[in-house]
Amino acid sequence: MADLRAVPSSDDSLEGAAPAERYAALLRQASLGDEGAFAQLYDAVSSRLYGLVVRVIRDPAQSEEVTQEALLEIWKTASRFDQDRGSALGWMMTIAHRKAVDRVRSAEASSRRDTTYHESTQDVDYDSTAEAAQASLDAERVRRALATLTDAQRGALELAYFGGYTHTEVASMLGLPLGTAKTRIRDGLIRLRDTLGLQS
Repeated sequence: MADLRAVPSSDDSLEGAAPAERYAALLRQASLGDEGAFAQLYDAVSSRLYGLVVRVIRDPAQSEEVTQEALLEIWKTASRFDQDRGSALGWMMTIAHRKAVDRVRSAEASSRRDTTYHESTQDVDYDSTAEAAQASLDAERVRRALATLTDAQRGALELAYFGGYTHTEVASMLGLPLGTAKTRIRDGLIRLRDTLGLQS
């Protein structure tokens, strides 16, 4: 805002007027397309509007941007100013304040959207306690199911699945023909499946 410069007055009759009357007159002239009048109004009120905006937004760069947006709206809507409803400065400050509040709300909404997105895309930490409890329950179910098997079936299954031996090795270790070892393992698995209520 430091590079702003005053523009010579296009209406010398406003020089001695009170600021409220001067601002109202400049707004009326600006509403008729008088760029010189608006330039004078800009020089007279821009720093006050910026001061209001920066108190709301806090960020100087954004405050300058919002002040420019407010002044642009004042230029475009100057014909809507009604002196009977309030002062010209009050009308312009209201526009600037509204723009500042809108910017803050927009930033907050954007931040909420970012936070919500971040939370919804985060990997959910698994509950290790719940997982351990479930594993313990599953292990207990398997132990009870194993207890329902015959000693021959249980022995063959334990060697094959808990010991990691091949069917041929299980047959050799138990001193059984390969076909008998396979049958015991298969029958044991079927019985386990039925006991645990699993679907094949």
